[in-house]
Amino acid sequence: MKSKRIAIYGLLVALAFLLSYIESIIPLPIPIPGIKLGLANLVVVTGLYTMGGKEAFILSIIRIVLVGFTFGNLSTMMFSLAGGFLSWFLMVLLYRTKVLSITGVSIIGGISHNIGQILVAVWVVSNVMLLYYLPFLLVSGAVTGTVIGMLGAVIVKRIRKYDF
Repeated sequence: MKSKRIAIYGLLVALAFLLSYIESIIPLPIPIPGIKLGLANLVVVTGLYTMGGKEAFILSIIRIVLVGFTFGNLSTMMFSLAGGFLSWFLMVLLYRTKVLSITGVSIIGGISHNIGQILVAVWVVSNVMLLYYLPFLLVSGAVTGTVIGMLGAVIVKRIRKYDF
């Protein structure tokens, strides 16, 4: 059973890495820095609902570090870690309370990821004017979080059906 779990971890990390790569090559026609599709969060949400909070955290951290070293740099990794940690924390909290659906949890994840990143950006550059980006980032986080949550719900339902 342990080898099956390790294999699933490997597959999910590879999938998150692949989705991050795909996201990095898709040009978004939006002139606002920081807006992304959040495709890799699909893996984190799915991991949360199928494996648990600790496992989702490990998936998130491994993905952020791998993607940071492969496609980014130390500063992008720092922003991603801040957003990823805040996102994971709030998603786990809401997942455990069972107040929201998978889509609702994913929306909070998308929004909080952007909040974590903008807070680190404000801290790093010592400029609170960056907070003017926040409304745009909150809207994009809600929209992408909705899509990721709906896809995640379908995937989780199928995984539970076949008991992977």
